[in-house]
Order: sequence, then structure tokens, then C-alpha cells
Amino acid sequence: MKMGLRERASSLRVGTLLICGFSSLLLLGTVSVQAADLSQNMAECAAIENDGERLKCYDQLAGRNSRKMEEVTESKESESTEKTPKEKEEESFFSRLWDLDPETRGGRFAIRPHRSNYILPLTYNFSPNAAAVQEGDPDKDVMRTEVKFQLSVKVKLLEDILNKDMDLWFAYTQQSFWQLYNFDDSSPFRETDYEPELLLNFRTQFDILGLTGRFFNVGFNHQSNGQSEPLSRSWNRIVGSVGLERKHFSLLLKGWYRIPESSRDDDNPDIEKYLGYGELWGYYFLNEHRFGAMLRNNFSLHHNRGALQLEWSFPLLKWVSGYVQYFLGYGESLLDYDHSMNRIGVGFIFKEWN
Repeated sequence: MKMGLRERASSLRVGTLLICGFSSLLLLGTVSVQAADLSQNMAECAAIENDGERLKCYDQLAGRNSRKMEEVTESKESESTEKTPKEKEEESFFSRLWDLDPETRGGRFAIRPHRSNYILPLTYNFSPNAAAVQEGDPDKDVMRTEVKFQLSVKVKLLEDILNKDMDLWFAYTQQSFWQLYNFDDSSPFRETDYEPELLLNFRTQFDILGLTGRFFNVGFNHQSNGQSEPLSRSWNRIVGSVGLERKHFSLLLKGWYRIPESSRDDDNPDIEKYLGYGELWGYYFLNEHRFGAMLRNNFSLHHNRGALQLEWSFPLLKWVSGYVQYFLGYGESLLDYDHSMNRIGVGFIFKEWN
């Protein structure tokens, strides 16, 4: 007997439900197996200690391009190992003074230190040059105790001239000797020397005798004490310097040629006999301490004259260090260029420009 239309429809629905139920069970079983495999694989990835390999394992499970991700990972690792400016090796002494490193170059018109900036509130001169002062005023006297200070700055006028590693600087140095404790004579300034310079500086990188040549410069230098006759002193020079460094040691070689003057205008015709034609500066840096020495000599066998300056600066405050200076010899100032001085002083030096 043939089944009725209603019975066949009912059987079709039952069959459809059975197929759907069977398919659902099969799908659930497959999902469960895959979930179990995924969980096991993720556990294996999590057990990998290397960050890059672990990330690569997770990317493979996610179906991402492992080669591309590997390149990205390597790029990030490379960036992470690159030092930030603060982590980089601290700038050298000459790098700060002459704006030598490309990463820290300050551009034009930024004021920078030239020489040391310091004040010695207490200095004692064992051999004061009273005769020079009394030449202008016989009634004046010179105290052995006085204040000495120096201001020295420079500014970059042009940089990378002709697309080369050379900059043009203007520098100014002022050194003063103040008879502060001479109250009977109203605490006068005994002398102030003014020294403007125009310098063309060449940034270099060469090795010599285990040292690295960082720069050399040439320029014009004028120095005078701004006084009238008979205390007037002045001279003009073509100057040149070479800066050499090795780790914590910096060496500066300076030389000059005096531009001749007429005998009528020359305040100090024999100054080269006392100051010679150059000087040598050496600095050693150790744990925020700076030890410095200056040597100068005229290299004359019959009338040998020279000078020695010893320095020590030590940590004191954030921006200021303690400073001790000792000078012996000729040329501490223009007024005293032909008189041997013997002075020791204590005070402060600007740490940032130390």
C-alpha cells in the first residue's frame, strides 16, 4: 500500500532532523579535536623561551606570514638594541666645546663655552708686580690677596661652509684681577684683559701616536688690557690649534704668529721673548674630576722663560664645581707679561662648561 502524502512528508522531516543531528555531532567532534590540538600547540609555543621564536610559533598557528613577521621581529629587535641619545657614550670634552658630533650639533648662534669660566674669590700672589701699577700711579700699592675670574664664550657664525666639515666661530675671553680686599684704595680692578677671536674650525678624524685628532683651527686673535699709557698692553696674532683625544684624556696644542707693529705703536715689543710662540694644554677626566696642566716656553737657550699652570676641579653642586688653580711663570696677564708670577687660588668653575 502506498504511503499517504502526509506520512511521506513526516518521514522526510524526521530524516532531515536525523541528518542535521548527525552533522552537528560530527562538527562538534571535529571542533573538539581541533580545539584540543590548538590547546596543545599553544602550550608548546608558550614553552619556548626565546621571544622571537615564541612569537613566530604563535604566528604560524594564526596562519600569518612567518617570513614577514620574522623580518618585522628582527627590525624591532634591531631598534630596541639601538642606544638612545642618553645611552650613547658621553660626549668628549672637545666635542662639547666645538660642536663636533653630528648627533648633538647645536646649529648657529648658540652660545657655547670657549675656555674655562671660573671665579677665584681668594688668590694669593707670592710675587706681585707692584712696579707695573706704580708706573701709572706711584702712590698705588698691590695687595698679595685678590680675586681672579674669567669669562669665555663663543658663538658659531657659519657652519658646514662650502658643504665641508668647517665652521666659523667668534670667541670672546675676559680675564680680570680685582683688588677686592684693598679697601683703603676702594677695591680697584688692577687689570682686565680683553681677547676677541675669529676662528675657522675644521672637524677632523685622524689617528696619530695613539690619539685621535678631533679638530684644528686657524684665526685672528686680538688681546689688550684697554688701559692708557704707560699701562697699555696689546698685540695681534694669527693663531692655530689642534685638538687630540683618547678616552678621558684631551690634548690641545696652540701656536701663534705675532703680526708686526711699528715701534711707535708697540706697547710690548719683546712679548714673544716671555710668552714664546705657543703653549700646550692637557686635561684628564676622572669621575667628574678634571685635572689640567698648561706648559709654555720660549725655547731660548740663553734667556729661557716659560709658564706652568696646574688645575683641579672637583664635584660640588649641580652646575658648579670646586676649582683650584696654581700659576708659576710669565704672561699670566698682559700687564705682567715680563714679570714672573707665583699664584695659587681657590674658587668655583662652571661645571657644565668645565
